[in-house]
Amino acid sequence: MSLSRAPRRTLLAVGALAAALALSGCGGDSNGKSGGGGNTNFVTNSSGIATVAKGKRVGVNEIAGETIDDKRLDVADFKGKVVVLNVWGSWCSPCRAEAPNFKKVSESLKGKDVQFVGINTRDISKSPARSFEESYGIGYPSLYDPDGRMVLTGFPKGSLNPMGIPSTIVLDREGKIAARAQQALTEEKLRAMIDPVLAEK
Repeated sequence: MSLSRAPRRTLLAVGALAAALALSGCGGDSNGKSGGGGNTNFVTNSSGIATVAKGKRVGVNEIAGETIDDKRLDVADFKGKVVVLNVWGSWCSPCRAEAPNFKKVSESLKGKDVQFVGINTRDISKSPARSFEESYGIGYPSLYDPDGRMVLTGFPKGSLNPMGIPSTIVLDREGKIAARAQQALTEEKLRAMIDPVLAEK
């Protein structure tokens, strides 16, 4: 192994380990804080939904790759729409609990400038992820992120990044992070995350 390649491999290994630790099970951190420290500019309300005021939001990094259906998807292509990102795994019981709510809300918002995108993580193959989506009738695409790298690198430090499974992030029409929940969502809580961002001018 050359010296020039060693640091890159080390960084990849550390990144994969950090992703595994950050996404070490269903649930999230209990204090509502995000990675990176410093002034995060967000407020978590009593429902557990954290929000950021319009002028203080930050954009996501690249969130792109192959879907569980072997297609290419780039979240940046949905700029101009409100994007709902749901981090999930077929093995996660809270993800199973919230799936019918995501199906219902996503279907009710068709044609309203809202795009749902799943980020499937820690499934060792696409097969259980596909079965999950078929079982719950999920009609929107899901990126395949088996080692959690996309989740780890797609959200800037100090932002409302996903820190557990399930996590849901709402991006405004400019592709900036507006809201986050780190729990299984009821239909009402999911709408409470989306509706204020959708109403923004």
